[in-house]
Amino acid sequence: MHLQVTDTGARSWILRATIGGKRCEMGLGSYPEVTLAAAHEAAAALRAEIRAGGNPLQKRREARNQANAERVADGVTFRKCATSYIQANAAGWANAKHKAKWESSLANWVYPHVADVSVRDVALSHVLAVLEQPVTDGQESRTFWVARTETASRVRGRIESILDWAAARGLRTQDNPARWRGHLDKLMPKPSKVATVEHHKALPVSEMPAFMKALRACTGTGALALEFAILTAARSGEVRGATWGEFDLEAKVWTIPAERMKAGREHAVPLCEAALAVLGRLHEREPGGLVFPAPRGGMLSDMTLTAVLRRLGVDATVHGFRSTFRDWCGDHTNYPRDLAEMALAHTIKDKAEAAYRRGDMLARRVPMME
Repeated sequence: MHLQVTDTGARSWILRATIGGKRCEMGLGSYPEVTLAAAHEAAAALRAEIRAGGNPLQKRREARNQANAERVADGVTFRKCATSYIQANAAGWANAKHKAKWESSLANWVYPHVADVSVRDVALSHVLAVLEQPVTDGQESRTFWVARTETASRVRGRIESILDWAAARGLRTQDNPARWRGHLDKLMPKPSKVATVEHHKALPVSEMPAFMKALRACTGTGALALEFAILTAARSGEVRGATWGEFDLEAKVWTIPAERMKAGREHAVPLCEAALAVLGRLHEREPGGLVFPAPRGGMLSDMTLTAVLRRLGVDATVHGFRSTFRDWCGDHTNYPRDLAEMALAHTIKDKAEAAYRRGDMLARRVPMME
């Protein structure tokens, strides 16, 4: 141990020691603030730690890094971290709508409780404040987790992802309080136990002939788009965003690109004669143009198709006609279940089955769609 004196006259105690075969120096404090006796005592404690196999120099370095990380994290709120996470991951998401859902769900359910809390300090109490916030349905008040189970489950997962990202960035060191397995699953009921399944309102198959007759008497692009959606068992967004370049009218096939599909896979739809007749009533056929454009340009809104149903006084949703199609396949025909599921472009949940199913059954779906 020696006293180091710099050119400026500053004096400090230094301990020279060998750690892991390497000579190194460790400061013991400035003189006269640290007396000779105190320096000897500190040096003795460090030597004892080194003899026991410790590395006080590495411990000091880690403590310094931790202090620096905490200083940085102090200025990073949960909202700021969430914004950075979304910016970092949005390019890999399916579409802008997915990004918008992230932003709106955080703004509506999370930020009121945790927006300005340092991401380093987000704890279980904050997560529970989000998931157990009261939601009023009519006159009944229930927790967010019970009243909006599906949304709440997604929100929990988003909080978990943001906090994991923050940890990877060195902005927090604590365990993730939003993780489900082995943590929140001990505090909250399983989503499957409390979720209320809400089906899209669908028109019974027996009422379809009269409805289609009334629908074909309607005018406007919205009515044509709705008829086409029903005849192709497609989702509203798939129809409203369809462009002429996706159609091979000679082969009677509509191929929806992967980026416009919910499952992220290209989907081919056989066009029946009635669907082709709908397309035949449309005159603008620019390859990149929308098949069903809004009167003022751009894509039709989902409410345009819903407005057609309201005009006809039908208590059903646009998406509900996919359920009607599925009921018709199952209750009124002998077409295999797989064929109907393929027509609806449903994702196969069984991984083994999905691995073996490679084709799209297009030829077999032609008579069913007709």
